[in-house]
Amino acid sequence: MTTSTLSHWLAIAEAGTDPIIDALKHSEETLWLNPKRAPFTKVRGELPLQFSDIEDAAARLQRFATYFAKTFPETVALEGIIESPLKRADKAVIAVAEWLEVPAPSQLLIKCDSQLPISGSIKARGGFYEVLLYAETLALEQGLIKQEDDYACFASEPFRALFSQYSVVVGSTGNLGLSIGILSAKLGFRVTVHMSADARAWKKALLREKGVQVVEHQSDYSVAVTQGREEALRTPRCHFVDDEDSTSLFLGYAVAALRLKQQLDDQGITVNAEHPLIVYLPCGVGGGPGGVAFGLKHVFGDAVHCYLAEPTPSPCMLLGMHTGLHNAISVQDIGLDNLTCADGLAVGRASVFVGKVMEPLLDGIYTVSDDHLYALVALAKDSEDLDLEPSAVAGLPGFAHLAKASQAKRESLGLQNSLPDATHIVWATGGAMVPSEDMQAYYRQGKALL
Repeated sequence: MTTSTLSHWLAIAEAGTDPIIDALKHSEETLWLNPKRAPFTKVRGELPLQFSDIEDAAARLQRFATYFAKTFPETVALEGIIESPLKRADKAVIAVAEWLEVPAPSQLLIKCDSQLPISGSIKARGGFYEVLLYAETLALEQGLIKQEDDYACFASEPFRALFSQYSVVVGSTGNLGLSIGILSAKLGFRVTVHMSADARAWKKALLREKGVQVVEHQSDYSVAVTQGREEALRTPRCHFVDDEDSTSLFLGYAVAALRLKQQLDDQGITVNAEHPLIVYLPCGVGGGPGGVAFGLKHVFGDAVHCYLAEPTPSPCMLLGMHTGLHNAISVQDIGLDNLTCADGLAVGRASVFVGKVMEPLLDGIYTVSDDHLYALVALAKDSEDLDLEPSAVAGLPGFAHLAKASQAKRESLGLQNSLPDATHIVWATGGAMVPSEDMQAYYRQGKALL
């Protein structure tokens, strides 16, 4: 049941008559299954973006590979392609399964976007892509480049002189700001990042070191985005990166699906109806995980099952999709404070664009407590020697939610017979840029909880 009336849902929350809303309101970890999920073949043609759009984004990133290889030495090994490793996590899956007292799946891998070069998080995908699209558009309009040219020339002075006349503005909890800020400044743009109160101090300091103007706000992510948008509207020759409503960001994230398909092929991993792929994606406003999931559905169809993971204080996408209100309802509306150790996921209102696109595609959403996030940081370190920030481990307990789901729920997902043969992928979204003292503090807090 959905309704477009906020007051209706607030009355339900107050009465405690909806078990999902009640669980969210009381910060209980819960699994929500999407009742609007539909066969991909039936909805593919109705989606606002198509596979050709993802291919176009992939081609653009390929054109810029020589620029990255020339400008950022850490990208040379992959010839300028911004990509992360896909690692088996045999020790982690056993450790997490024992801790949560569920059977361990036979195959779990971690997609280490925490190790993406330059900015160390999933935001390097969409964030870089949107900046590159803007830069390419300007260069083409000014006649500095043709698409068949070598894009290494974007590192030269004529391009920097052009871009210095333009501004880029974004609102962020941290990681998107890092990606947008680092690359935009390197290209020569004037850059302003509006950051919410929960953004880490080290992220603000790093951006300032890169020549980025950082505007700090004493409120949450939504205010940072709103202020950034208003500044961009007042500023001539300014591009606003809208994390809540950007198809460019979304497509940049979606390219990950093409890369993942190749990595799975290289490892000899089969994906089909009998051997499904189950992917767990940490979710803030929704653009990153939504874009990845969107790409995965285009590559694997109904053989892939995608779940988003949110902190119990900040379940904005679950709340928005369950009520059908999307960004018209916030977690604060049901009494939550949106304060979480997973600062990259501390978002009170979900993207209406992402929520509506994902309505027929997403399998479900689950929530994770801060205590469990801290503990999972320690488990990831002890078992696989992975340094992951709290938001990046939200995908790790996903398989346990499915293991604990009733037979009826598994049947509704089409997994009743194929779950034992599934490949599970946890999308680890960030951590490489976190200072060692911060990472050690996360680890100590998690270790104390195990």
